[in-house]
Amino acid sequence: LRVVKFRRTGESSRSDEDVISGEHEIQIEGVQTELEPIELEDGAAVPKEFANPTDDTFMVEDAVEAIGFGKFQWKLSVITGLAWASNYAMEMMILSILAPQLHCEWRLPSWQVALLTSVVFVGMMSSSTLWGNISDQYGRKTGLKISVLWTLYYGILSGFAPVYSWILVLRGLVGFGIGGVPQSVTLYAEFLPMKARAKCILLIEVFWAIGTVFEVLLAVLVMPTLGWRWLLVLSALPLLLFAGLCFWLPESARYDVLSGNQEKAIATLKRIATENGAPMPLGKLIISRQEDRGKMRDLFTPHFRWTTLLLWFIWFSNAFSYYGLVLLTTEFFQAGDVCSISSRREEVKAKCSLTCEYLTEEDYTDLLWTTLSEFPGVLVTLWVIDRIGRKKTMALSFFVFSFCSLLLFLCVGRNVLTVLLFIARAFISGGFQAAYVYTPEVYPTATRALGLGTCSGMARVGALITPFIAQVMLESSVYLTLVVYSGCCLLAAVASCFLPIETKGRGLQESSHKEWGQEMVGRGSHSPGVTRSNSGSQE
Repeated sequence: LRVVKFRRTGESSRSDEDVISGEHEIQIEGVQTELEPIELEDGAAVPKEFANPTDDTFMVEDAVEAIGFGKFQWKLSVITGLAWASNYAMEMMILSILAPQLHCEWRLPSWQVALLTSVVFVGMMSSSTLWGNISDQYGRKTGLKISVLWTLYYGILSGFAPVYSWILVLRGLVGFGIGGVPQSVTLYAEFLPMKARAKCILLIEVFWAIGTVFEVLLAVLVMPTLGWRWLLVLSALPLLLFAGLCFWLPESARYDVLSGNQEKAIATLKRIATENGAPMPLGKLIISRQEDRGKMRDLFTPHFRWTTLLLWFIWFSNAFSYYGLVLLTTEFFQAGDVCSISSRREEVKAKCSLTCEYLTEEDYTDLLWTTLSEFPGVLVTLWVIDRIGRKKTMALSFFVFSFCSLLLFLCVGRNVLTVLLFIARAFISGGFQAAYVYTPEVYPTATRALGLGTCSGMARVGALITPFIAQVMLESSVYLTLVVYSGCCLLAAVASCFLPIETKGRGLQESSHKEWGQEMVGRGSHSPGVTRSNSGSQE
């Protein structure tokens, strides 16, 4: 019989205000509730089991760490990546291809073409919080399946839209479904061991690139012969594959523990152990049931209030700057350099708003090359995130973007312009992925999906606003536009540094701050010193 000996790895340190008060009532199913207290050096009382943990109980976090990364996580990585590629990247990439086609075919004015893009972001913004709430209340798998089937249904219907108003409504409903895609990261993160979590979530970006490349290649084959309707239908079909694979996906064991389903959680952990060829920890799984899950007020408790507000601004700045740079890149390249953009604007105004230009083979090639600029950002983020931490990685990404934006004031030539834009996009995309790593790590299981959903919703607000800066304000002043983007990212860099919690080397929290005692029971050996309460953190 193999016996697994494991210890809980150290979590982020806390301030002195987080010291245990010793006045907590502990109620855990299947575990002794009358615990003998002992005295700490500072006089605070703590249950005896906390200081002398035994091997007869364990938590989901302990089991995930003991079982480790293996065959199960590889399969989960591919399925999560498929969701990211088919439900997110491909549907977003369609916006770049569909708009000019409908502009020509239906003779749409420019504002109606722009509205086709905006309505997708409106749908994503309005639904992100709802999908997070559903995932916290009814399960990550449930929320993800519904959002995928929703997107598949309305994605196919979009191909049959007879008039502009129909396709506007249907694309908005597609955006509503896409708002649930970030919950795949929530489910994914909850099955990953701590050491592999950051790298795995960052590498999901590879599937984004695969999805966009596939969509462009599909457009090259389909658009000249079958047209945009077939492109919309065929682009939705990979979602059918993911919907089928969803039946293989287990529900998050962390969610099952929080909802009181001990048997399901144990069955899931045994399945992972079997697929990975690793032994299960000995003892009994601790259940810390929490009925009140996925509530907005939990994001604004004293413990999480500043974290939530700062993260909202960080996510807003990420999307605002990322999509703004995408729009500015086209403007700068067509003008040749920053200083020539004003004269080019005057020429454009003279053209009719209904001037029709179909996408050429060269345009599709440019779309492919643009995607490649994000790989260096992911590689840099992958290298630094476990070295300097999540907060500093996000701050570094924002600072580099801000610095590159200011360098554009120098009226550089096209070659230098290309390099600066490449670096800026690489780092802002890397910062976006760092935020996807940090956000699921900082919130407890009871509000993790909601926290990520609200942050994703704030990102869509940034994506909605940025066209008015990158396109409208650009007509008035190039330099004011650059100052807005640079200043926003500089503030976001400061916000990243002021985040109260660093999640590097920290396990995912099972429960909220008030249930800290339940989380402490059954953990492995502690580091020398005092065990302190703050959502289960240890010193």
